[in-house]
Amino acid sequence: MSIPNIITLGRILLVPVIVWAIASGQMKIAFVLFVVAGVSDAVDGFLAKRFNMASELGALLDPLADKALLVSIYVALGIWREIPLWIVILVVSRDIMIVSAVIVSWLFGKPIPMKPLMVSKLNTVAQVAHAAFVLAALGFNFEQTPYKYILMGFVTVFTLVSVSLYLKEWVRHMSTIEAT
Repeated sequence: MSIPNIITLGRILLVPVIVWAIASGQMKIAFVLFVVAGVSDAVDGFLAKRFNMASELGALLDPLADKALLVSIYVALGIWREIPLWIVILVVSRDIMIVSAVIVSWLFGKPIPMKPLMVSKLNTVAQVAHAAFVLAALGFNFEQTPYKYILMGFVTVFTLVSVSLYLKEWVRHMSTIEAT
């Protein structure tokens, strides 16, 4: 168990604490913990690359931690009506579609290589920025408009483009399976 993996596990353990903070209306705490989770993501990535501590476990845990954090925050903020439900559904559905495609590929004995697209990285940045902005605005009582709409626009566009490109790649990959 390497230091980056321990940091990633810590980030996973922060998820229910952040959700608790949101559910309890403790938005300053939720924001600070979200920032801590973001910094820990940067630190574990830096350590893994810089000191050659990358591992297969880390390659699986890191995106899992990112998705658990973002999906949980979007769902919690959606339940509290701080993020429109359609954005929550869009963000969560994208991840469900991607995970489902990977599972179907494995079931057909044709696993698809998992390599993040640039638009997917931009999508993650947009989702993180949007969630952080909403948490900060709620925690520190400042007006969200018009910035929340701009960030929601970025999340929407990058999510739709990302899922479209992954779906296109998945269909191309799976179309080589012969009918029996």
